[in-house]
Amino acid sequence: MIMAEDSKNEEIMVPADADAESAEAARARPKAARKAGAAKDQSAELDEQMLFETYDTKGIAVSDQSLEAYVKLRKTAYPNMFGRRRHLSYYNAHLDIVERFMNKLMRGGTGKKVSGKVIRRKGSLQGKKLKVLHVIEEAFVIIRERTGKNPVQLLIDAVQNAAPIEDTTRVRYGGISYNVAVGISSQRRLDVALRNLAMAALISSFKNRKTLAEAVASEITLAAANSADSYAIKKRVESERIAKRAR
Repeated sequence: MIMAEDSKNEEIMVPADADAESAEAARARPKAARKAGAAKDQSAELDEQMLFETYDTKGIAVSDQSLEAYVKLRKTAYPNMFGRRRHLSYYNAHLDIVERFMNKLMRGGTGKKVSGKVIRRKGSLQGKKLKVLHVIEEAFVIIRERTGKNPVQLLIDAVQNAAPIEDTTRVRYGGISYNVAVGISSQRRLDVALRNLAMAALISSFKNRKTLAEAVASEITLAAANSADSYAIKKRVESERIAKRAR
């Protein structure tokens, strides 16, 4: 038998008829095990990664049971799927809630008249996901400074408060068109809430000294408190009032 020593002077038994390559392989086995253990520790560290390397996503509560299955929080510092899984059904349901909010902000304006005017941003946000990512990160810093709370939890609370329960659809029967109240699926409730939150930020920062990050922080804070001053809360109340009339 030949005694082979590894880097830590540990003795490894190698058959006498083994060649030099066998001895080298015996030395390499402990090193490979140590590398595998280091890789495992690194993957465990990535699993505990916080949003923007600052905000912990553990313990985030979703009180609305209908939205709980659609609110996703991935353990990553910068949420961006880069279009992966887009071939799957219900692609948006697999996205992180922060990334979905970012996608709603990447638009050219309101697309309709608000306060007598149509808001156009001339493509300053369209397709610029990295720019919007920095806006959200700055908005979360402002929220933390103003409230002292976790901005991720406030975003979830804002979405829950801004999600409408009822809406109306137009029905044509016998040559007469009229509105009928309908319930809204959980997926659409989440989409409408995020869209209204993003729309409110774009409206309040348009031709204003307030930056987009400040507008996002303000709207999230107001909606999380269920304040009547929030644009998203006003839209929810309006849609539910119209649906109640159409019952």
